Amino acid sequence: MRFGLLSQWFDPEPGPAALPGVLARGLAARGHDVRVLTGFPNWPTGRLAPGYRITRRADEVADGVHVRRVALYPSHDGSALRRLATYGSFAASALVSGTPALRGLDALWVSNSPITVAAPMWFLRYAHRTPVVLHVLDLWPDSVRASGFLHSGRGGPRLAERAMHTWCGAMYRAAARVAYISPGVGEVLARRGVPEEKLVHVPMWADETPTPPAPDLRAELGITADRVVLVYAGTLGEAQGLDTLVDACALVDDPRLLCLVAGSGTAERRLRDRAATTRLTNLRFLGQLPRERMPALMAAGDIHYVGLRAGGMSAYTMPSKVQATLAAGRALLVAAEGDAATVARDSGAGITARPGDPGSVAAAMREVCQLGREKLHLLGGAGRAYYERTFSVAAGVARIEAALQQAMATGRRR
Repeated sequence: MRFGLLSQWFDPEPGPAALPGVLARGLAARGHDVRVLTGFPNWPTGRLAPGYRITRRADEVADGVHVRRVALYPSHDGSALRRLATYGSFAASALVSGTPALRGLDALWVSNSPITVAAPMWFLRYAHRTPVVLHVLDLWPDSVRASGFLHSGRGGPRLAERAMHTWCGAMYRAAARVAYISPGVGEVLARRGVPEEKLVHVPMWADETPTPPAPDLRAELGITADRVVLVYAGTLGEAQGLDTLVDACALVDDPRLLCLVAGSGTAERRLRDRAATTRLTNLRFLGQLPRERMPALMAAGDIHYVGLRAGGMSAYTMPSKVQATLAAGRALLVAAEGDAATVARDSGAGITARPGDPGSVAAAMREVCQLGREKLHLLGGAGRAYYERTFSVAAGVARIEAALQQAMATGRRR
């Protein structure tokens, strides 16, 4: 079959932007003719990846996948205007210069983020009658509000939010299938009027690219074998509620516990000052580590911390570190509500605590120490088995392939 992928993000962009590339190769490996429409790679820095220059359009073939790249304005700084220019320029270029590359498809997979991608999606859906599977990787306008680009108040922000709800509603109606990444997101979409027969659960996977054996970061940091290491790696922002983690460390006097915090963000300075004020000896800040050091950091942790501030989108947010930790065969300590906590319990790999409650997190840390490294590694093994069944690339590609085939059948009936 001939399947298309429409996404502003694609290889060689890292992290979540690598999802469409993994999907494209997975579908091609299953014998499908795969066509991709995307932009020139510039995420997350806003600078073009080495070896690329922006032209009106460029075609390439990689791993049996045909890729059409179209011009865009690259920017990922804090300016809402420049961000809108990035999203809008890709949508316009994709509509004018990219859609001819996606003619004659049996079905089309579309990443919903950013929602400006609706312009080429609608053209392909209505002008070429291409059945669409819309994958809701970010809820809009919720994610925009959470990022701070929509400020609370009357007037403009409310009008913008209402307009985005209307826009997204039109995207959902155009799609034959609407895929969601966690049960909580599926419930939100159902409340927003997406028919149940359209909804399909397709959770995200971790990066399964083979990596060379990781160096022993524990030895490098002078961590003895009797220490139980809890790792937090990621953004140090407000949404993660990491003040709770710092305060919990202050409540635990078990000498076996050591917490490593790696990453950067708007809350980093405050968190470092908070730890320094309480003179914590069981918490170390490692700063922002290079991406190639992540496997070593993952291996160094006996258990990994996932935190989300209560309220807002936390009930239906699934941080990518949940899948990454399960894939690495490591245990989880989750201080969050909703879907992330459910996975921690269902997988058998996790210990949960109440978000925003240092006492609850400290009690979970004491439980971690009592379990010890050997039992924590057994929890990690259970998590790896759960990942294979639920989150793996093979499982995800199979679900999307099935959704595309269902979209084809729906399109034929129409």
